[in-house]
Amino acid sequence: QVQLVESGGGLVQAGGSLRLSCAASGSIFSINAMGWYRQAPGKQRELVASITTSDSTNYADSVKGRFTISRDYAKTTVYLQMNSLKPEDTAVYYCNAHLSYGYYAPPADYWGQGTQVTVSS
Repeated sequence: QVQLVESGGGLVQAGGSLRLSCAASGSIFSINAMGWYRQAPGKQRELVASITTSDSTNYADSVKGRFTISRDYAKTTVYLQMNSLKPEDTAVYYCNAHLSYGYYAPPADYWGQGTQVTVSS
């Protein structure tokens, strides 16, 4: 059983900052990549940022220069530092991990429960 537990969402004024955390736990053999997605009301879920085992990062154009993804030494916790937040960043943010739970198990996507980020103007 694999669990992704997110924390750090909340309400912030435009221009403010928030830091999201996501900890992966359970029967994890290897993690290939972790990332953050978001879904605003009436919109599709979209990639915000991702990071691989080699620490290669990828960002949505809308957050480049404002958001930073990182992870801890054990590489089981991923963070998203969000600065200069805008009202259009308001969404439910979901943690994602592409991982294997066993040597012979193919990698699969796992998701957290989501955390609400609301940016007021």
